[in-house]
Amino acid sequence: MGLNDLFHLDNKTAIVTGGGRGLGAQMANALGDAGANVVVCSRDLSACERVSSQLSARGIKSLAIRCDVTNEEDIQRVIRKTLDTFGSIDILINNSGTSWIAPVLELPADKWDKVMNVNLKGMFLFSQAAAKVMQKQGNGKIINISSVTGMRGTHSALLDAVAYSTSKGAVISLTKDLAVKLAASGIQVNAIAPGFFPTKITKALEKSSSAILQNIPAGRFGNEDDLKGAAVFLSSKASDYITGQVLIVDGGMTVSL
Repeated sequence: MGLNDLFHLDNKTAIVTGGGRGLGAQMANALGDAGANVVVCSRDLSACERVSSQLSARGIKSLAIRCDVTNEEDIQRVIRKTLDTFGSIDILINNSGTSWIAPVLELPADKWDKVMNVNLKGMFLFSQAAAKVMQKQGNGKIINISSVTGMRGTHSALLDAVAYSTSKGAVISLTKDLAVKLAASGIQVNAIAPGFFPTKITKALEKSSSAILQNIPAGRFGNEDDLKGAAVFLSSKASDYITGQVLIVDGGMTVSL
C-alpha cells in the first residue's frame, strides 16, 4: 500500500459535530480535501450551511444538518440522513462543545449540567449511535475532541472554567474505555487534545493571552491549519493500529510545565 493510500479518504463519509465554525469547520474542510464526503452538523444550521456550501463549491459532497447533540432524536436524524445520502458512516468527529466561565465557588449547578450534557453526554450518545452503524460495517473511526485543560489543573488566572476542564478530562477516559470496548468491531477511538486555539469559546481568554503565550514553547496560539493533519491522520488507514490514544496539539505547552 502506497503512502497516499494510507492517508486518502476517498469514498469515506465523515460526520463532524460542531462543524459550523472554528475547529470543527477546519477539520471538516481537511477531511473533505482528503476525499471524504462530509456531514456538518450543529445547533446553528446557517453556520453549517455556510461550511457545507464552501465544501460543495470545491466539488466535495456535503450535507448540513441541524443537530443538538444532547437530543437523541436529532442524533438519529443525522444518522439516517447520512446513511440515506452516502450509505455509510466511516468517521465521526465529536467536536461539539460549550463552556462556562466562572470562579469555581460561584459556578451555578445548571451551568455545570449544561457543559457536561454537551461535552460528555452528547459525545457518548453520538458515539453510541455511530458505533452501531460502524459495527455492522466492520470498521470505523471515532475522534473525540478533548483539551489540554482536561489533562491537568489550570490556574484561574489563565482559565476559570472548572466544568469545561472536568468534562474534557472525562472525554479522555471515555475515549480509552470506548477504544477497548469497540476494538473487536474494527473501530478505532482516539482523541485530539488541542492547546489554545482562537475560537468562540477561547475568546474569553483574550485578557490572559500574554500569560498563556509565555507557557507555549512555540510562542504562538494554534492556527487554522494546525489540527488538520491530526484529524486526517486519525481518520485514515494510517491510524488503523492506533486506538485509545490522545494526540496533543499544543505547541509544546504540556511538556514545558
